[in-house]
Amino acid sequence: GRLAHELLPGVHRVASLLDRWLLSTHQGAVEGDHVQAYLDEFCFRFNRRNARSRGLLFRRLLEQSVDTGPRTYAQLVVNPRKATAKQLAALVRAPTGKRVAPASLAMSAQGRPWRR
Repeated sequence: GRLAHELLPGVHRVASLLDRWLLSTHQGAVEGDHVQAYLDEFCFRFNRRNARSRGLLFRRLLEQSVDTGPRTYAQLVVNPRKATAKQLAALVRAPTGKRVAPASLAMSAQGRPWRR
């Protein structure tokens, strides 16, 4: 017989925080296949928003990332698109040839006096 906001007062606040976070961080580009990953990241951030030892938190996160093996795209999404072996090989293939800076970074030394 009681209203929802009386039984669970924080639900509206958490739902509005999630909505605002999705719209601001991801700018509305949220795909259904990745919803669980978005919710996991939001829970991680929400649960640690008042953490006093952020340096220790980063260290533990780094340790966990080193101890954990690699994840494939198919493991991350609910409905992975069917890709051919050729398409997957193109995604994984390392670039060949000499690495060159893009033309947009080619500036004269005059604009950067620290580079003389």
